[in-house]
This record gives sequence, C-alpha cells and structure tokens, in this order.
Amino acid sequence: MKTIKGPAIFLAQFMGDKAPFNSLESVCKWAASLGYIGVQIPTWDDRLINLELAAESKTYCDELKGRVEACGVQITELSTHLQGQLVAVHPAYDLMFDAFAPARVHGNPKARTEWAIQTLKNAAKASQHLGLQAHVTFSGSLLWHTVYPWPQRPAGLVEAGFRELASRWLPILNAFDEAGVDLCYEIHPSEDLHDGVTFERFLADVGNHPRCNILYDPSHFVLQQLDYLQYIDFYHERIRMFHVKDAEFNPNGKSGVYGGYQGWVDRPGRFRSPGDGQVDFAAIFSKLSRYDYDGWAVLEWECCIKDAEQGAREGAPFISDHIIQVAERAFDDFAGADVDEDFLRKIIGL
Repeated sequence: MKTIKGPAIFLAQFMGDKAPFNSLESVCKWAASLGYIGVQIPTWDDRLINLELAAESKTYCDELKGRVEACGVQITELSTHLQGQLVAVHPAYDLMFDAFAPARVHGNPKARTEWAIQTLKNAAKASQHLGLQAHVTFSGSLLWHTVYPWPQRPAGLVEAGFRELASRWLPILNAFDEAGVDLCYEIHPSEDLHDGVTFERFLADVGNHPRCNILYDPSHFVLQQLDYLQYIDFYHERIRMFHVKDAEFNPNGKSGVYGGYQGWVDRPGRFRSPGDGQVDFAAIFSKLSRYDYDGWAVLEWECCIKDAEQGAREGAPFISDHIIQVAERAFDDFAGADVDEDFLRKIIGL
C-alpha cells in the first residue's frame, strides 16, 4: 500500500481581485500559511500561469516551479476544466460557453473547438515541463441534452455521440501519452462522462487508451445517488486524481435529483465544505490507500453556506487527519514464527 499525498488545494474557487487572491505568490503563501503543501493550478487564469509559454519553454516552467516552491508549496497538477469543456459543445450551449474561450473564436464553434484541442495539447507539454504526473479536465458534452429523453433517443444516437467525442479526444490523449502524463476526466453531471457507464463507453471508444483516467470526486456521485465507495472498487486502476469535496442530498416532497431550477442553497442536492455533508471520507481514504493510490488529496472548495476562507482553513487539517500513513508491516507480526517447507507440511498434517 501507498500513502496519499496532501493536503493540497485547488486555487480556482479562490482567485479574485483582492489580495492575497490576486497573484501567484500571494495566493501560494496564503495556502502554505493554512497548512497546504500543494496547489492545483487552473490554467485559464493568466495570473497563475501562461499556458502557451509553459508549453514552449522548459525554462519558464522551471522558473514557475521555483516561484511556487519559494512560497512553501508545490504544484500538484494543472487544470483545464473550462478549456476541456469546449472540446465538445452542443449548439444549445454555444452562447454560454463562448465565455470560456478567447473573443476571437466567439460565434465560431469550429474555431473554438480547434482552439480547445490545441490548448489541451499545450497543457500536456506544460505538465511534462513541470514534471507533473497527471492533469485534470472536463470531457465536454454532445449528448447531455438527451440524458432524460423525450422524445426517446433514436437508435444509435448514443453510440454516434461517443464515437465523435472519442475522435476529438484521441489526438489529445496521444499528446498526453507522448508527454508521459495521465489525462484525468472529472466525472461530472453535465459532461458526457458523468458516471461509470459513460466512462466505460468512452474508454472503449478510445481503445482503452492508457492515458484515459479519472479524477475521483465523490460529491458528484452523492448528487446522482451513485455508490461512490463501490465506484472505487470498480475503477481504482484508472483513478489518478482526487478532489476532496463534500455534498448532501436531502430530497423532499417538492424537489429531488433535478433540483427544480433552484439556486444551490435551496436544492436537495448541494455541495458542502468537507465534513459538513454526507460523504464518508474515512471510508474513501481507506479504500484509496488499500488500492495503492499515491496521488494528491486536493481540496476543491464549493459550499453554498460556508465562507470560502473558513472552508479553506478547515480543509487542510481535515485532509491531514484523513490521510493514512500506511502500515509497513502486519499488526500481528509479533506472533509470527520462522517458516520453512517442513514446518508448513507439518501444519497441514503431512
């Protein structure tokens, strides 16, 4: 067994216009002051990283690493959630998702997709230059509007959608393979990869690509009413990243899984700060340790009730307290005895 690394924190939800959240050094020093030893960097925020330059220049990446480490933390992974979303966008979402892309490709879905694919390839090279092992993104979606279909889905629609999704991602997966970095999809409602079955569909269509892997975030499974512990049993070999995020599901006589178009605070399913929801993190850390997960445990803070800075302060000790320093010997070794073949044969009566 292996020991999970951490605690680390995803910076996306904390960046802003006020110090200490408005520059790389200040936010990293803030994270270190709270007890975090790693930071996960969102690549769409140019205050944190110039992704195109990072893909081109190992020197820039060495300098970036040095700046971060001088603040008392290290880079755990890069994130392209927003850019990955744009690899596959159904036309119904074009107007809303244009905001994730540069203005020059707004109103041009084909150019936006090409930009997103190249950006992901840049992320592969940047991760390689930074010496990182894994990267997180979203799959995007061509089929989400059919998730609860009426009229019924035509025969072959799902297969056609996943073939197209795979064709867009295969060149990216190959780029990550060339870089020696695992590409981890955050399995997430609104994405075509939103549960185990959809991940398996996609994995088959990309030929069981070795770089096609998973960021495990149990909060999204609570909201779907999926068994998030058994999920680890099924997919542990593909789990290469882990977000520590809590959630709760409290259905009532007016609203359930779909949420009634309500704001987060009024939905039956809502995200919470770690320890405030229903996720059994003790069981999760035990299972991941049992299956030799030795990646990072990264706080992704999202809560509709608690303040972000309180959540961050509480998150570091919460993760630290759950990390299991795995045993190097069996607890009952003291009762063992020297063993040889004759001794074994005697025990079984031979």
